[in-house]
Amino acid sequence: MILTVTPNPSLDRTYEVPALDRGEVLRATGERMDPGGKGVNVSRAVAAAGAPTLAVLPLGGAPGALVAELLDAQGISVDPVPVAGQTRSNIALAEPDGTLTKINAPGPELTPEEAESLLSVVGERSEGADWIACCGSLPRGLAPSWYAELVARAHAAGARIALDTSGPALLAALRERPDVVKPNAEELAEAVSRPLATVGDALKAAEELRDLGARAVLASLGADGQLLVDGSGAWFATAPVDTVRSNVGAGDSSLAGFLIAGGTGPRALASAVAHGAAAVQLPGSAMPTPADLDPDAVTLTADVPLDRVLKEPAP
Repeated sequence: MILTVTPNPSLDRTYEVPALDRGEVLRATGERMDPGGKGVNVSRAVAAAGAPTLAVLPLGGAPGALVAELLDAQGISVDPVPVAGQTRSNIALAEPDGTLTKINAPGPELTPEEAESLLSVVGERSEGADWIACCGSLPRGLAPSWYAELVARAHAAGARIALDTSGPALLAALRERPDVVKPNAEELAEAVSRPLATVGDALKAAEELRDLGARAVLASLGADGQLLVDGSGAWFATAPVDTVRSNVGAGDSSLAGFLIAGGTGPRALASAVAHGAAAVQLPGSAMPTPADLDPDAVTLTADVPLDRVLKEPAP
C-alpha cells in the first residue's frame, strides 16, 4: 500500500484551447476537473494501476469537499484533515502543441495545530504502508522544516519515504535521509545552485544530493528521460513519445510507477519512465492505466550518456 501526503492539495480545472490569445475570449474544445496536488496525483496513478493507496491531505470548504468526492469516485481512500481555510482551485490551459499555461492559487494558511494534526494522521496511518510519498509545495503556515519532521517521524515508525518537493523544503529534509527524492531538472539545478546542460551535469548534481543525505535520487529530465542514482550505481532510461497532450501530473505518474515496482533499482526506473511517457500522451491530468503503458519501448542502460546535451537545459 502506498500512502500519499499532499500538504497543499487543489481542485484542478483543465481546458483545452485552440490557441492562447491574451486579451481574447477563448472557447475551450475540451475540459475536465480533477483532484489535484502532487501526492493526490500519485495516489490517482497508483489506483489507476490497480494498486492500493491512501491519500492524507488537509481539506477545507466546498473545493475541499469536492476533492474528497472526486477521489472517492476514483476508488481512492481518503483520510482528510479538516482545516479552516478553503482548498485552492487551479486552472490549466492546454494548447494542441502540448504547451500548458497554469494558474496555481496559493491555498489556505495552516495553523500550527492543523500542521501538527496532519503529521499525527500520517503517523497513525503509516502502519502497513510500503511507501509514504510526500509530495508538493508546502502551504502557508508550514515551515520548510515540516517535511524534515515528517521524514524523521516516518523513519522512526519504520516507514520508507519518497519525497517530491523543491527549494528550502527539499534541502531541509535531506538531513533526515529520505529513501528517495524525485526532483525534475529545474529543481535539481536549484538544489545545487548551478545550471545543468548535460546528462553528466544532472548525474553530478544527483550525487551531490546523495552526499547531503538522500539515499536515492530519481531525476526527471523531461523529454531527455530519467536518471536514477543510488548506493549501487546509476542508470539512465528513455521512452519515445508520439504526441504530448499534457505534462500535468506526468512526474507524479512516474513516481507512482517507480514505487509500484518496488521503489529501488533499474526495474523501478523502467516502470517510472513507462508511466511518465504514457501520462504525457493523455489529456489534462489523466493518469495512465496498464493498457496505456508500453514497457517494451523503454530503453535502459547503466552506461549513462554523460556528454548528452539536454534538450531542455535547466538554468
